[in-house]
Parts: sequence; structure tokens; C-alpha cells
Amino acid sequence: MSVILPAYLPAYEELRKEGILLPGKARGGRKLKIGLLNLMPLKQMAEIDYLRLLSYSPLDIELTLVSPATHRSRNTSAEHIATYYVTPQEALEKGLDGMIVTGAPVEKIDFEQVDYWPELTGLFAELRNRRIPTLYICWGALAGLYYHHAVPKQIFTRKISGVYPHRIVNQSYMLRGMDDKFYVPHSRYSGVDREDVTKAVGLRLIAESDQSGVYMAESEDFPAVYVTGHSEYSPLTLDFEYHRDMAKGINPEIPSNYYPDDDPDKEPMVLWRSHAHLLFSNWLNQL
Repeated sequence: MSVILPAYLPAYEELRKEGILLPGKARGGRKLKIGLLNLMPLKQMAEIDYLRLLSYSPLDIELTLVSPATHRSRNTSAEHIATYYVTPQEALEKGLDGMIVTGAPVEKIDFEQVDYWPELTGLFAELRNRRIPTLYICWGALAGLYYHHAVPKQIFTRKISGVYPHRIVNQSYMLRGMDDKFYVPHSRYSGVDREDVTKAVGLRLIAESDQSGVYMAESEDFPAVYVTGHSEYSPLTLDFEYHRDMAKGINPEIPSNYYPDDDPDKEPMVLWRSHAHLLFSNWLNQL
């Protein structure tokens, strides 16, 4: 397959170093137009994480990078965003077959206090009205659940950080080919209550974890899937976050089920790679 991206995107070179080739030219015929609303603080790192998974799809994909017009990133240069990103409205005008909404570092803030919340909810409404399949991830999932189904967010007393086992609650096309127990990285200070999800009208719980709680749910009346974990994380993303927080003096807990013998000096174990590939392939194939 091919992933068609804005020309000269730096992620090309980083993925090439990993042996992942993105020719950037479609083979002809139908291609999927996917928008990536990238709300992560380190946008270039997130670009690589998502492209790594999208590149393994057998489908041709035209990827549009999207950033809110009403927000100025503190961690990614304005030049990078101006060069490679479009606004949500511009993305909709291009026509989309699907949208991915990432996490964001604002989970301790009330949704309505997020500076781009009005623009974000306007996009959510358009995605729903146009029935554009949307994959909401981490904070994006919490925001989508709150907006579409009035599921409140809960702030935790400690950060959920690690790679946790999950189980299937209800079958879904999103879980085709997955084992009865599968592992997913989580890195968040907030989540949703299981009872709130199961009581919400038009919402179906798909998968959960005893340690990290609700993992996946889907809307029954329009094509939206909510995933609270970070299956797209690279092998070293949790390691990066752990040492970053240590340097800040936060004194974080060692990520669960991540380092052999819980020793941060040892190379992390990757337990989620197959789940990540199946998750994104299932979503893309359904489009």
C-alpha cells in the first residue's frame, strides 16, 4: 500500500530509518481519505506512531494532518503546523472517509475550559451528522464519550501508566482476530466509570481491564469508536514519559508490566504490537 502525505514531512525519514517505506504515491483506484486530528503535545512523535501502524494496511491511504485553528501549540513549532496541517473545517471540505482523534495533555482540565473545545465539539457534531467513522483515542475518547453520550470524566489520584491485560466484553468488528486476553499501553490521569458507560443510551462496552478500567466502547447509532489506551505507542514511548517525569521531579511510579523485573535500566517488553496492528486494520477495513 501507499500512504500519501504532505510533501517532505519529517516523519518520512524517521520511519525510513526503521525500515518502513512510504512511497507516497497511490497505486491507482480508490484510496481512503483519513484525517488525523493530532492533539498530542509532541506532534511529530505522534505522527510517527500513527504512520507506523497505518503503513501496514493493504489499503491506499491519503492522510490529512489536522490541528485546531483556535489553539497554539507550545511544544510543536508554528512553522511545522502551518506547513503540514490544515484546520478541521478545511479537512471536512476535502472530504474524509474516516477521522482519528488523538489524546491531549489536558485531562485534568474541565472539557469546557479547554481553549479549543468549541471548535472541537463543532467538528464532533459534523463528523456525527456526516456519519464519518471516527476513532477517538485516550483523551479524545473521553471527550467524545462526554460530548456524544454525556459520560463524565473521572480524575484519578494517581497516573495509570503501564501495559495492562484486557478482556473482551462484547464482540465487535474492532476485535476481529484478537486473543481473549490482549495487552495495551495506558498513560493517563483520568478515565470513565464502567457503570456510566453501560448506562449511557446508544453506547456499547466492548473491552475492559481490571487494572485500567474501560478500554473500548462504540456508539450504536453512528460510526464512532472510543479507545482509552495508547495502542499506537512505540516500544519506548512509556520509557520516554517515565524519564521525562523523573527529570521534572514528579517521581512517577514505574510503568506496570513494561520493564523486565520492573528495572528501568532494562529494555522494555513489547506486549501490544499485534493488538495495535489488528485494531487499526480492523477499523480501516470497516471503512
